[in-house]
Amino acid sequence: MFQGKQGRAVAGIVLLSLLAWTAGAQTPDSDGVPKHVVEAVPAVEARESARLAEQVRAEARHAWQGYMRFAKGHDDLKPLSAAPRDWYQHSLLMSPVDALDTLVLLGLDKEAGEARELIVGQLSFDRDMYVQNFEITIRLLGGLISGYQLTGDKRLLSLAEDLGKRLLPVFDTRTGLPYTHVNLRTGKVRGTISNPAETGTLLLEFGTLSKLTGDPVYYDKAKRALVETFNRRSKIGLVGLSIDVQTGEWTNPTSHIAGGIDSYYEYLYKCWKLFGDDDCKRMWDESIGPINRYLSDEVRGGELWYGYADMNTGARTQTVYGALDAFMPALLALGGDLDRAKRLQESGLKMWRLHGIEPESIDYADMQVRSPGYPLRPEIVESAYYLYRYTGDARYRGMGKEFFRDFVRHTRTGHGFAALKDVRSKEKEDSMESFLFAETFKYYYLLFAPGKALDFDGMVFNTEAHPLRRTWND
Repeated sequence: MFQGKQGRAVAGIVLLSLLAWTAGAQTPDSDGVPKHVVEAVPAVEARESARLAEQVRAEARHAWQGYMRFAKGHDDLKPLSAAPRDWYQHSLLMSPVDALDTLVLLGLDKEAGEARELIVGQLSFDRDMYVQNFEITIRLLGGLISGYQLTGDKRLLSLAEDLGKRLLPVFDTRTGLPYTHVNLRTGKVRGTISNPAETGTLLLEFGTLSKLTGDPVYYDKAKRALVETFNRRSKIGLVGLSIDVQTGEWTNPTSHIAGGIDSYYEYLYKCWKLFGDDDCKRMWDESIGPINRYLSDEVRGGELWYGYADMNTGARTQTVYGALDAFMPALLALGGDLDRAKRLQESGLKMWRLHGIEPESIDYADMQVRSPGYPLRPEIVESAYYLYRYTGDARYRGMGKEFFRDFVRHTRTGHGFAALKDVRSKEKEDSMESFLFAETFKYYYLLFAPGKALDFDGMVFNTEAHPLRRTWND
């Protein structure tokens, strides 16, 4: 997969390093408990961190080369069968678009050029097919805009504007809450039962498109959807899990910070940070209190977790926390609550160490796995990155080293990286979603790379980790 003798030598060094790295990681102590369960997290200093950054670059190149060899022009690679996978009837180049800004930031210039050539040469949104507005927005619209800002290639902005126009019909409801799906060619819409993540995770991308094109319609439509979601919070300040976009009525009153709600809260704060929109800051300020009051949970003498509650009463309904919830330490740190962020990250580390890699969810009351899969998610690494940036504590790089070691050990394949069906058995699944490029590799690299690799304070990540910069004057 590496080109030339030098490339193969580098690959060999990297693989030997990783094998040495993982050797003995599960060695039992005198009580038969794997050491990684009880060991503290050693700090990773600058020299070792630089080596880790290079290892991340090598593994990202490995995954990209697998995609180019076996799935070029398609959405994703199936890393076990070495076959392509598309989301819909026609490819939308999910992996190249999601990967472009990561490849640029990692300095993988050849690979970034390959991704850009695929995008500008093959990507078309003139397709008679329904797509999911949320996923297309965070992955493709966000990826195209970020790619444009990093490369200056106006063809990427043109594609983003074309896509934005095709997505606009989703907002044509009485409530302003968007339908879940739209036909890219006809503009027909469908899907009336949505959730706060899908209705409220749009303003960073649509708003930036407005700022870059001068057309306010994108900002206005997406902001209304965010405000309408907020306005339907309960009397105690929580939102539910599902809502009817035609009536504005909640269809599931379960509240949490996991998938279906998570990025709604993220965008309240980040839209204020990127756009200076005071409405977003007010909505965040009025939301974080109820989140901490009703969803946070302390067990076993001080461990901090976030569970499930009824949006109307605040009564605890489940003690479940998982890989998607693990974004919350990053958001807490961004919002200035470092104490909660640090404590919650320790809980995430405990979840990871249960089986040497995190499951999709656990019951934190009895520390048993509820959903055993691992789809290569990035959120716990994202939080380590934010905490390192805000505290300067090299221990968070130590966490990242442990996560990366386990990630490579258990998911690497000959053609890329494979999701796990079950973290207990480590059985692999034939899936390598594009967020591996957009988020997982990016956060690993930025955690280990020098701060100059990215202007952390001068940009905002969308929920797919596409960095967006304020390059306009209002």
